[in-house]
Amino acid sequence: MPPDLLIVRTFIVQFFVLRDGEGLYLIDTGFIGGQRALHAALVKRGWDALPIRGILLTHGHLDHVRNAPALAAHHGAWIAGPEGDQEHYENRARYTGFGRVAGVAEWVGRRLLRQPAFRPDRLLNDGDEIPVWGGLRVVALPGHTHGHCGYYSARHRLLFSGDLFASFGLGPQIAPAYLNQDNAEARRSIYRALELPLEGVLPCHADGAPPERQLEYLRKLARGC
Repeated sequence: MPPDLLIVRTFIVQFFVLRDGEGLYLIDTGFIGGQRALHAALVKRGWDALPIRGILLTHGHLDHVRNAPALAAHHGAWIAGPEGDQEHYENRARYTGFGRVAGVAEWVGRRLLRQPAFRPDRLLNDGDEIPVWGGLRVVALPGHTHGHCGYYSARHRLLFSGDLFASFGLGPQIAPAYLNQDNAEARRSIYRALELPLEGVLPCHADGAPPERQLEYLRKLARGC
């Protein structure tokens, strides 16, 4: 694990803090309890005095964006996320087929939690470069949502893969069809991710295995698709 990378673990999802000089950048922001978990992790690492300058979103699902508006407002941080998920940020995403199950869950959760609509300061597309952490490239990995993406670090040969797959519970798996907006596209995105020169992968729903082991999980999953 690079020393300037911090994983913030919560009970259903993990997200990431990147240190770049004297500033911090988040990849996703977690769900309920995410802000408390973030503060505790920063204190433990000794980074709690550093400013959070930016937030990168892999997609617009509530368990990834729940804390983004509040953290951005509190720290004066920018938010960037995939353009294809703009409807999610605005609390008006539409689902079809089996994905309607996820749509109902999102609709209920956003209203119970009074999730504010927001618009990212920058809308991202495939191939965009983010000048953070030695450079991060946006990699479109659609299927889970239409805009779902990962962030690839060529310096570390590491992919922050969002919800491309999960590795906890019953082992490596893609999200079931009722949680995806396009299940076939989600499977194709696995192969697209593996075209990158990778040494590790960091999914957001994961067991405690290191990035190298997560990459083995993803390759195993691809063989079964």
